[in-house]
Amino acid sequence: MSRVTKLAFLSLSLTGAIPAFAGEEHGMSQAAEALCYLGPLPVTNSMVTSWVVAAVLILVIRFVVKTPQLVPTRGQAVVESLVDGILNLTAPIVGKKVAKHTFPLLVALFTFILIQNWSGLFPGVGTVYMRDHATGGWMEFIRPGNADMNGTIALAVVSIGAWFYFIMRYAGPSAVLKDIFGNKADKNEIPAFIYYPLFVVFFAVGLIEIISMAFRPISLSFRLFGNVFGGENLLHAMSGIQKWGLPIPFYFLELLIGFVQALVFTLLVSVYIGLICNHGDDHQEDAGHGKEGRKEPAH
Repeated sequence: MSRVTKLAFLSLSLTGAIPAFAGEEHGMSQAAEALCYLGPLPVTNSMVTSWVVAAVLILVIRFVVKTPQLVPTRGQAVVESLVDGILNLTAPIVGKKVAKHTFPLLVALFTFILIQNWSGLFPGVGTVYMRDHATGGWMEFIRPGNADMNGTIALAVVSIGAWFYFIMRYAGPSAVLKDIFGNKADKNEIPAFIYYPLFVVFFAVGLIEIISMAFRPISLSFRLFGNVFGGENLLHAMSGIQKWGLPIPFYFLELLIGFVQALVFTLLVSVYIGLICNHGDDHQEDAGHGKEGRKEPAH
């Protein structure tokens, strides 16, 4: 199909001259389709959506905030509200020691995943098709980035890589090993004949914890992909039954699911970091203040 023919088909599909839901009988394909190739590398419909979402986020925030002012504008106030909300939510989880260091990662994950999840609700996404030369059928011209397993795996790998950096940088290898394999019992409260055998028990628990850590990127990527992919197929099915009216309640449902999944992904990464980097800073500070409070006043 020539470029002119493709553009004509896209225009006709948007105006309704060609059924925009052609090929939806089987729902969304499990794998993203290649729109073109850069050498041997395919450029898929989900990759294009991810690039557009990233570019729009950068441009919108730069346009809204411009030069930060002491008295914020409306746009700056909106961005600052998002920033404060994510920081206040994640700081108690990751710990005060690393809260500001991990914040850029966490706010970027939440914002990017949220808009990616909601991108399936934008006009034209999932409703515009073009001919696939390889199969002779139709393929979606625009596909949500998180409805592609490659996109969610990339997010999970980046998150786990950042998690490893933060725990090594701010906790240290010795603290990490002690947290995973160390004896958590208090030697002063437990008899020696019980305390020392517990080293074997906690070492075995540490091995199980290592296996659990290895599965974290799998669980992160599959959970996000499954919810977004399932939601897109639901919208395809409802729109195939009736184009107007019936899909509307499911759009509101997808808005909620998209927000929840972005929040869950961000909070899970925060918990992973906090399990090692957060060891009761608030409790220690309170204890310190308590000791100072018990000091006798000087006469």
